[in-house]
Amino acid sequence: MAGEITETGELYSPYVGLVYMFNLIVGTGALTMPKAFATAGWLVSLILLVFLGFMSFMTTTFVMEAMAAANAQLRWKRMENHKEEEDDDSSTDSDSDVLIQDSYERAEKRPILSVQRHGSPNLFEITDRVEMGQMASMFFNKVGVNLFYFCIIIYLYGDLAIYAAAVPFSLMQVTCSAIGNDSCGVEADTKYNDTDRCWGPLRRVDAYRIYLAVFTLLLGPFTFFDVQKTKYLQILTSLMRWIAFAVMIVLALVRIAHGHGEGHPPLADLSGVRNLFGVCVYSFMCQHSLPSLITPVSSKRHLTRLVFLDYVLILAFYGLLSFTAIFCFRGDSLMDMYTLNFARCDVVGLAAVRFFLGLFPVFTISTNFPIIAVTLRNNWKTLFHREGGTYPWVVDRVVFPTITLVPPVLVAFCTHDLESLVGITGAYAGTGIQYVIPAFLVYHCRRDTQLAFGHGAANKHRSPFRHTFWVGFVLLWAFSCFIFVTANIVLSESKL
Repeated sequence: MAGEITETGELYSPYVGLVYMFNLIVGTGALTMPKAFATAGWLVSLILLVFLGFMSFMTTTFVMEAMAAANAQLRWKRMENHKEEEDDDSSTDSDSDVLIQDSYERAEKRPILSVQRHGSPNLFEITDRVEMGQMASMFFNKVGVNLFYFCIIIYLYGDLAIYAAAVPFSLMQVTCSAIGNDSCGVEADTKYNDTDRCWGPLRRVDAYRIYLAVFTLLLGPFTFFDVQKTKYLQILTSLMRWIAFAVMIVLALVRIAHGHGEGHPPLADLSGVRNLFGVCVYSFMCQHSLPSLITPVSSKRHLTRLVFLDYVLILAFYGLLSFTAIFCFRGDSLMDMYTLNFARCDVVGLAAVRFFLGLFPVFTISTNFPIIAVTLRNNWKTLFHREGGTYPWVVDRVVFPTITLVPPVLVAFCTHDLESLVGITGAYAGTGIQYVIPAFLVYHCRRDTQLAFGHGAANKHRSPFRHTFWVGFVLLWAFSCFIFVTANIVLSESKL
């Protein structure tokens, strides 16, 4: 749940943490990036990708600084509580009130940094896993906390809608094309409409909705329970993902090297920037999972450098995947889900590889859907939770899972335009989670740290972007992006 402090968990080395972070960031968004690159032009796409990677790195360091500040506050409170208990044990009942008042005044007036000078461990060491919801509760007021949960919930709804559309869409593309074309998948010059036939009298859109219904019936019930012990399943899906990415990159490079590259992407096309922006923001999303990822790292001495290295590697990977795609395939033939471009006989001769790549999103997304659904359900519970209160069984076991599952399935029923779903989710909720929330978190945590610990407090995990200018720059960028994307959508709809 987003609002809980939980145990650190099993520790791992910084380089294992680097791999985990790479694995977390590179996900579904990467599969929609090639088409977004082709639509916006390779130069504009490259510039925007690098800039958004830099912005994501900056806000990641903001979240790490807020995590360290939250740990310092929790550690100090524990130390004060422990001292109060010792004082209570050594005092009599008659003067307990005086001692409590004295303890309170000591906590308010004594310079907290003096605690560190007497040999205590660094207050700002990240040892407690403080999730973003708990940090919001520590640093924001009630309105800010509610806005935080609203943003997280909207993002998770978008996530589930993307997942709910991607699986049946992939199944429709592979099975309908295979049945109609001797297992060769989507041909290079074939453009299918939803009204085209799939199986006998059934249209492609009918097949899509049948697959969506089956997907919902099979995975939807997990929303009503807790999903646990998924470690080995996640390892398996991660292995499949990297095999699929490696195969796609190698196949595209081989095709280009043999002179069969069909792509001639434009230098720039501003009409495609809106979706590219949303896809890139979505593809760099990790801020909401940083506490679970960073806290178990055994040595955090060079944490910022390792995170920077991770972002450099991710930028290189995104660039390699997207550039090989846009020069291998024509822009108008690139599909929303890049893996489906390899379901063609002229690209991949081996049927097993074609079906593996075509159905790859089905396996990986299906394992993530229940986890995201349970996370969203728990966030709903936290948002409406009142201290000391409990939910009736019907509300806890029926209402919350239902409001979690139904909206994304309805969105997926109405559209399977994955590029737009990813773009809108990234451009709106993604902007809030990746830019707005980290900027406000770091601003408020710095202010609270100065009030509680004094101006001499040295947060060892302080962001390199420590000047207030950077916080304002992030917020200004987020506001500008919101206006640009909204104006672009309005203008696009008015043209239609």
